[in-house]
Amino acid sequence: MIFKRKAYDSLLEWKNKANGQTAILIEGARRIGKSTLVEEFARQNYKSYILLDFSIVSKKIKELFENHLDNLDIFFMLLSFETGVSLYQRDSLIIFDEVQKFPKAREAIKHLVKDGRYDYIETGSLISIKENVKDILIPSEEESLTMYSMDFEEFADAMGESMLIPYIKECFEKKVPLLDPIHKKASFLFKEYMMVGGMPQAVAAFIENHKQFEECDRQKRNILKMYRNDILKIDSIYQSRVLSIFDQIPSFLSSHEKRVKLSSLESDRNDGILYEETFFWLADSMICNECFSCSDPNIGLSLTESREFIKCYMGDTGLLFAHTFDENIKNDLSVYKAILHDKLSVNKGMFFENMIAQMLTAKGHRLYFYNHYSSEKHRNDIEIDFIISNGDKTSNKIIPIEVKSSKNYTTTSLIKFNEKYKDRISHSYIIHPKNLSIREDGVICIPAYMTFCL
Repeated sequence: MIFKRKAYDSLLEWKNKANGQTAILIEGARRIGKSTLVEEFARQNYKSYILLDFSIVSKKIKELFENHLDNLDIFFMLLSFETGVSLYQRDSLIIFDEVQKFPKAREAIKHLVKDGRYDYIETGSLISIKENVKDILIPSEEESLTMYSMDFEEFADAMGESMLIPYIKECFEKKVPLLDPIHKKASFLFKEYMMVGGMPQAVAAFIENHKQFEECDRQKRNILKMYRNDILKIDSIYQSRVLSIFDQIPSFLSSHEKRVKLSSLESDRNDGILYEETFFWLADSMICNECFSCSDPNIGLSLTESREFIKCYMGDTGLLFAHTFDENIKNDLSVYKAILHDKLSVNKGMFFENMIAQMLTAKGHRLYFYNHYSSEKHRNDIEIDFIISNGDKTSNKIIPIEVKSSKNYTTTSLIKFNEKYKDRISHSYIIHPKNLSIREDGVICIPAYMTFCL
């Protein structure tokens, strides 16, 4: 099943603008649909293409990079011969799939692009991790494109509900509520998205099996198993700690504060490896989305970034769902439907907040949160779930966001934060299950499905 992905338009823009002057590298977690996207793009936009999957490519192909890059006429002739694909100048694409498996191919991009005969797309997972690039020269002729699992707009399109999207955008821009029947429809779609997630295999299984969860759940568990196997392949000095953090993500997110104090995890520093580095591995592999504390929120949020505390969200909320319930849901898939139809009480807050983190990340926002500790009260008296920049170059300000998974809630923290930093704030948002509304104090309350508009 081929889904419409936004990254396709980005590739088309690259092809037209670069005109062979650069290659493009697509980075993302495993199983998010990178290879499928690139092959579909190749079929639609080139006379021919060669796919070199370096996880399974033959020894003869690898030897071409080792022995014949000094004579590209011979290189391309042998490449065409080995693959059985004819190459056409300025109308053929060569794909380096899973390029992290063979760093020499990535390094060769500089030489190949300079030659100018063909276009090149690279795909990779875990590609920017130190171990995969430490021995090669990263080509300056390489653009990059970050790809995520399917976002809400892409999921809506896959589910045949694409007509909802422009209406949601219009209501957000005008700051008016959706018509109630459409709000209910969009809310239910959001719940499906939260439980299914955006991994293309899981989405396809959900659609092909008439919205039954069994095959969808199996696909998600296979992906989680793959991630675990990836962790088991890394340097042994990191391995146990990365695996420990990966396994604890549901428990971190189910706690009230959802944050982790890194120093509390550092019981043994004799090996010189800090837990901060294990979080880095999970974030760089794009299995997780990191969210750092910001001590003095202002323009340039990274300037006051603190790494004493960290929140670690799963990159895909559907995977978090399978990861959290583990064997319980594997043995009783009726739990999915019970939760979908609000017939079973669970900690919806952790999934709700994880999904908001996922949607904000997909929009290009780096994630920050804010806590203020009151020495008088001996506790945090202000807790803001997310802070993002408004992205306005002429009037750069911050946007605090509070996430509420239930319809009844208090907003004491947001009120205090707005009073404390009122001169720095563009808009304040509450993301909740209800329809759009604007409070008397100017705080904008939006339904969760509208997060993609931020």
